[in-house]
Amino acid sequence: MDQKGNLQELRNKIIYGLEEAYRKMVIFKKQKNSPLIVSRNGKVVEIPPDDIPPTTSYK
Repeated sequence: MDQKGNLQELRNKIIYGLEEAYRKMVIFKKQKNSPLIVSRNGKVVEIPPDDIPPTTSYK
């Protein structure tokens, strides 16, 4: 496999790991009824557990 193919494979594994980590975090937040804290446009925002999207895409 060439270097470009290796980089693409590595990228796909990283994206899969990020998506899996997000999925597990959402499950944890909903079980604990804990809000998700994020930064939007430089401001700290609290997202209620029921409003957290179940999945995200990094592609």
